[in-house]
Amino acid sequence: MTPRRRPDNRLIVPVMFVATMSIVVMDGAISNVALPAIAGQFRVPVAGVDGVVVVYPVCVGMAILVSGWLGDRFGDKPVLLTAMSFFTAFSALCGTAGSLGELVLLRGLQGLSGGLLTPVVSTMLFRTFTSQERVRVSRTMIVPQQIAPAVAPMLGGLLVDGLSWRWVFYVNIPLGAVTVLFGLAFLEDRRQPPPGRFDLPGFLLSAAGASALMYGLCEGAQQGWGSPGIAASLAGGAVLLATAVAYELRSPHPVLRLRLFTDRLFRNANILNLVGLVPFMGAMYLGPLFLQEALGATALQSGSSTFTEAIGVLLTVQLVARLYGRLGPRPIIATGLLCVAAGLMLLATCTAQTGLWTFRLYMFLLGLGMGAVFMPVTVASFSTVAEADVGQASTMNSVLRQLSTAIAPALVATLLTGGSGRLHSTAAMASPPVHTYRTAYLVLAGIALVSCLLAAVSLRGTSARQTAAEEDVSHQGAVPNEPCRCDGGPLP
Repeated sequence: MTPRRRPDNRLIVPVMFVATMSIVVMDGAISNVALPAIAGQFRVPVAGVDGVVVVYPVCVGMAILVSGWLGDRFGDKPVLLTAMSFFTAFSALCGTAGSLGELVLLRGLQGLSGGLLTPVVSTMLFRTFTSQERVRVSRTMIVPQQIAPAVAPMLGGLLVDGLSWRWVFYVNIPLGAVTVLFGLAFLEDRRQPPPGRFDLPGFLLSAAGASALMYGLCEGAQQGWGSPGIAASLAGGAVLLATAVAYELRSPHPVLRLRLFTDRLFRNANILNLVGLVPFMGAMYLGPLFLQEALGATALQSGSSTFTEAIGVLLTVQLVARLYGRLGPRPIIATGLLCVAAGLMLLATCTAQTGLWTFRLYMFLLGLGMGAVFMPVTVASFSTVAEADVGQASTMNSVLRQLSTAIAPALVATLLTGGSGRLHSTAAMASPPVHTYRTAYLVLAGIALVSCLLAAVSLRGTSARQTAAEEDVSHQGAVPNEPCRCDGGPLP
């Protein structure tokens, strides 16, 4: 009997990529819609559930540090399927959480497993196709990253309104299980030469420092910034990170090659990557809270009102891909951040009488601006990095993006509570007044304006020829969760 022929890996890998990226991106976008329902379930103020959002990107950032080494050491297929299995299991456990603390812990474990998925599956795509083929393939593979953020809020609203908030986590179970079974049946296990020794001390120092710092940022709004625990966490995190920097600068094989920051364009682009993403991610966290708490919208109405930003991003990216080769990054990024600031100022004018279609229009305008930031910043940050350093540069780029994603909700929660640590008081159980949301939007707009000025100054003298040819940018990742190499960087 003739043995059954295994399907071509050139067909299987793209299917795995689309399935994995859809799960990861949707999971990251769907949880915001459920925050008010989670707060009501555990009888805490809505600003007090920011830990559910903050812990995930922090843990994802920690996992990115080890993703490339694990894939090379144990093989991409075993690491991908093991990570997806744990991600699915922790999603199920998140849905059964009996307390807010338990949910935050499980969400963190979900983030550790989820942080391995994007880099590893993108590495498989990178290794399956030639450089010429990747141009065509990556243009198609970017679609789930643009569609999922638009679909996720509406799906989350349907699940929260029709069932409960727990289903925003349960929905990952069938998707994850099918992906694992498909990978077990059809995916080839291609091994790479074993990597060198892993920089364990550098990883532990970096991970511990980032975790302590993010804990302080997350809990500061609840416990008060002057409380002993928060002060100790922030100070300890700063000391650990400083120690990590000193160690990494001396290490022959650092987990983070910090000397790359001596490259002016790489340094400035990554600063923009860190600071410029905060206003956008803060608005994405703030929007569902404002809609459901201040306007009294349902979860479905909230999801259908925030998803319009994804349409704006999708439209602008197509235009930017054509203009980048002629204009370069500086005018595009600065204009995009200026539009983001304008969109946030418009959102700051919203009151309890604002209609949902007005809010949708403002979110669409916000997306139009942010679509001119994501891709140019990524392209510029890698344009002057030597080929041998692209892996390390990619890792740092991804870690900084995750740090920004964690800072944004912590900042918003602080603004909603006035930084007073009054979340544990009985009076704080009520939703923040509308003017508090207005203040938060204005602060985010101010950060966007500062980022705009930073782009105009720091990218001065950077031409399109210095950064990338037009044909090289049309397929670059255009959203925060762009395709990654084995070390977390963008797919060439």
